[in-house]
Amino acid sequence: MAKYKHYDYSQNMLIPVSLEDQIMPGTLEFAIHTLVEERIDTSIFDDTYHNDETGRRAYDPKVLLKVVLFAYSRGLMSSRQIERACKENVTFMALACGQQPDHSTIATFVSSMKSEIMPLFRDVLLVCEEMKLLGGTFFALDGSKLPSNASKEWSGKHSDLNRKKEKIEKKVEQLLQEQVAADKDDDDKQSGTSGLSNRKRQIERLKKKAERIEEFLKDNEPKIGRVGKEIKSNITDNESANMLTSHGTIQGYNGQALVDKKHQIILHAEAFGVGQDQHHIPPMIDGAKENMEEIGHDGDYFEGKTLVADVNYHGPANLNKCEDEHIDAYIPDKNFRKRDPRFATQERWGKKKSKRFTLEDFRHNEATDEYVCPQGKTLKRKVRKVIRDGIIARRYAADEADCRDCKLRSQCLRGKKAKRRSLDVPTGWVSGNLTKKMAEKIDREEGRNIYHQRIAIVEPVFANIKSMKRLDRFTLRSKIKVNIQWVLYCMVHNIEKIANYGFA
Repeated sequence: MAKYKHYDYSQNMLIPVSLEDQIMPGTLEFAIHTLVEERIDTSIFDDTYHNDETGRRAYDPKVLLKVVLFAYSRGLMSSRQIERACKENVTFMALACGQQPDHSTIATFVSSMKSEIMPLFRDVLLVCEEMKLLGGTFFALDGSKLPSNASKEWSGKHSDLNRKKEKIEKKVEQLLQEQVAADKDDDDKQSGTSGLSNRKRQIERLKKKAERIEEFLKDNEPKIGRVGKEIKSNITDNESANMLTSHGTIQGYNGQALVDKKHQIILHAEAFGVGQDQHHIPPMIDGAKENMEEIGHDGDYFEGKTLVADVNYHGPANLNKCEDEHIDAYIPDKNFRKRDPRFATQERWGKKKSKRFTLEDFRHNEATDEYVCPQGKTLKRKVRKVIRDGIIARRYAADEADCRDCKLRSQCLRGKKAKRRSLDVPTGWVSGNLTKKMAEKIDREEGRNIYHQRIAIVEPVFANIKSMKRLDRFTLRSKIKVNIQWVLYCMVHNIEKIANYGFA
C-alpha cells in the first residue's frame, strides 16, 4: 500500500518574517521605500491632520504613499485590492510595516492629494536630475485618452438630456397605467404579486433617473466649447468629455506627458477633460517650466530646445506658444505625409482619386472668374478671402437651385443636409504664417528625421504605464482627482527609471 506524508490543517505554524529583509536593494519596492523615507518630503501632509491633542493616531503618509505607489506599479488600482494586498502579500506587508490600512483610508488619501501631488512629483524629478537622467535638450509630448468612472450613456447636450427625462417620465406614466389596470384584474391578483412588485421597482428606478437628470439640469449650465458652441455634458462626471479614439468613442480624460529624450523621464504630467490637443502645449510647457524652476533651473529652460509632437497638436495656440518660448518645435500638419516622397507609393498616403468631386474636377473660367462643375453649372465668387490655418483662399459657391435636383449630387455634396457646393481655392499664405513655416521645417530631410524620433521617445512611456502598469481607465471622478491618479502613475514610471539606473 502506498505511503504518504501526513498533513493536518489544524496544526499551528510560526513563520519568522523580517520585514526589512523583504525590501531587497535593486528592486522597485526598495527604490520606493528609500525615496519616500529619505528624499520625498511628506511633511506637506501634516496640515491636513488635526489630531495633535485629541483623536486617534493616523496612518503615517509615508506608509500610505509607499503602498499606493507600489500597488500602481503592480496594476492594482482598487483601494479594496490594495487593502487585501496589505494583508496577504509579504512585500506590501513590509512596505506597510505590518500595518493594514483599510480601503476607505487608502481611497481618501489618494483623492485628497490636491495640493500635495506636484511637490511629491518634483521631489522624484529632483532625484532624476541628480542622477543625471535628464538630457535637457530634446523633448516629446503626447497624450493618452482613457475612460473615466462615468458612463457615456449619461452624456448629452441639455436639450438631449431634457428629452431623455421626458421619455423616462412617459415610460413611468405608462407603467403606472399598467399597474392600475393590473390592480383591477382579479386574475392577476390571484396569479401572484411578483409581476406587480417588479413593476413597482422599475417605476422607482425610472423616477430616480428622471429626478437625477432634472437636478443636474437645474444645478449646471450648458458646457460651452472653445468655438463658442454647446458641447455634451455628463451627469456622472461633468468634467470628463466624449473623446474619439482608435477603439471608438469613450467618456474620459486625456492624460498628457512631456518626456525627456535621454532616459524617457516625465517632466510634467496632467490630465485634461478635452480630447483635442490643439491647446495642450501652453499648459504643459508652463507646468514643466515650473517643475524645473522648483528643482533649481532657470525660467528659460526650454529656450532653444527641441520639441516634437504629433499632428493632433498642430494649431495656432500651440505653435504660438512654441514661438514665444523660442522652442525649436516639430509639429506637422495633417497633410505632411502626403508631401513626403517616401510615402508616395503607399495606398494610404499616396495620391488617389477621391469619391467626391475635388477642385481638379471643376473648370475655371478666367474671363468671368467662375468655376464650372461637371454638370455644367457655374460657381460664382462669394468671398474674396477666407483665412483658415493661415491659408488665404477665394470661396466660390453654386446656387441652391442648381444643386437641389442635380443627378451628381451624391458625388459632389458632403452629406444629405448640404444645400449647395462651394469651393475654397488657395491663393497664398498670411505673412509670417507659422503653419507654412512649420511645413517647410518638416518637409526637409533633417526635419523629418527629427520628427520621427518622437515614437521612440514617448510611445514606450505610455506602453509602460498602460500595458505594464495596467492603467486602462481612471477610477476616480472630477479633473482634480483624475489628475492625482495620472500624476501618481507618472511618478511610478520615473521611480522605476531611478531603480533601473542604479539608485541605492
